[in-house]
Amino acid sequence: MSDDPVATSISLCASGDRAAFRALYRDTSAKLMGVLLRILKERAEAEDALQEVYTRVWLRAGRYDPAKGRGMTWLIAIARNLAIDRLRARVAMLDDDGLDTVADTAPRAETRLIAQGEARRIAHCFDTLDPERADAVRGAYLSGLSYVELAARHAVPLNTMRTWLRRSLFKLKECLDQ
Repeated sequence: MSDDPVATSISLCASGDRAAFRALYRDTSAKLMGVLLRILKERAEAEDALQEVYTRVWLRAGRYDPAKGRGMTWLIAIARNLAIDRLRARVAMLDDDGLDTVADTAPRAETRLIAQGEARRIAHCFDTLDPERADAVRGAYLSGLSYVELAARHAVPLNTMRTWLRRSLFKLKECLDQ
């Protein structure tokens, strides 16, 4: 057992040696965390599982038999089994009855149809605007261009651009209210 320091620490833990348990944690927790992360895929759950692994190690250290394998192998088996149990618990929670309570975030057919109708109305109203002014409104409100950028793009004074946008928005509102 002297050639396996993990096995030595586990044996000392079995006799209640807290210093050996701290050393065991320090020497093996990174490896076990990697095992748990690979299986569980979620860091928070892996951290919770790691804590549970070491609780089990502390409580079951007396059951470790160095003749059956190396200490690290025993720890990895505990971590792996715990992670698999947690995965099974996740799957059990998603039985057929539970799926009815999961919200469907996709828009319903009627909502999509209404949105398509509204999009056609907006496109129609944009068609009633002068093409330059429609382009300015799209630039300001869909592309996020500033008034200065739009004025330069359309080669008009800044106040003229502001007037274009204000009048175009008013015209769009009137069209959409019909």
